[in-house]
Amino acid sequence: MNRRRVVVMAGGPSAEREVSLRSGEAVARALSRIGHRVESLDPRPGAWSLPAGTEMVFLALHGTYGEDGTLQAELDRLGVRYTGCDAEASRLAFDKVQTKRRCREAGVPVARDVVIGKSEAPWPEGWAPPVVIKPARQGSSVGLQFVDRVEEWQEALRKAFEHGDEMLVEERILGIEATVGVLNGRALPVVEVRPKRGAYDYANKYTPGCTEYFCPAPWPKELTERVQREALRAFASVGGRDYGRVDVMVRESGEPVVLEVNTLPGMTETSLLPKAAAAAGLGFDALCQSMLELAWARRERTTDMVSGS
Repeated sequence: MNRRRVVVMAGGPSAEREVSLRSGEAVARALSRIGHRVESLDPRPGAWSLPAGTEMVFLALHGTYGEDGTLQAELDRLGVRYTGCDAEASRLAFDKVQTKRRCREAGVPVARDVVIGKSEAPWPEGWAPPVVIKPARQGSSVGLQFVDRVEEWQEALRKAFEHGDEMLVEERILGIEATVGVLNGRALPVVEVRPKRGAYDYANKYTPGCTEYFCPAPWPKELTERVQREALRAFASVGGRDYGRVDVMVRESGEPVVLEVNTLPGMTETSLLPKAAAAAGLGFDALCQSMLELAWARRERTTDMVSGS
């Protein structure tokens, strides 16, 4: 195996900075154990540069700037190899409104929704609670609000608008929450997510002991395969490549409903994509190496096409 000079980008300016730093630290340790020459970089817009001799950037960023396609476009302009989805796929997947539009066009099942552009907007006409309010362009459950009664609407909307200028309001689906990792065109074992209390919000996601995870999900084979199939279709609908994670709800009727596509999912050693990879027999170090190899092979193929070999 060739050892590379790898820069792990983590941190950044988003609301998910602390989670990103933990992802970057775990990835840097793994790549160093493998034998790569690793440096870490905390990028701020317009205020970073890559060390001389950088051969590859491993993106461990989450949220705005790092996951929305902005940084990917900058790396493209520099001609630098990087892991994960390209700029356009990242931009589409980070925008929940655009992701749902692409999913609908592809026939992927998604929840009923309405887009809200004002913090004082009235309750949506023709709707009944419960609903979920999501900032259209945030990740990691940032700004997520659950509304069980109409009387809660205005306060929940006010809190959500602290994290963006456009909200996606969806029917709240009652059922099983799950996530599907995607790696090199294949769906990894499904992870079932069970909060011990309440919904899978930011607190339950990042507070140790608040949520249980089951991987592989203890489901019938037919349901597992159906959920994996829809996850792959959703990932393809935004032009995803190499790896990602697709969040899904399964209705009580057994119908999967895609919630969102994550192009740079968490990469701590207890994050959900590494959990799924481990269930498929791929340890954390090997997963990180696989992500590097996918990006390197893609660039090698491009070089071969240009040279005519």
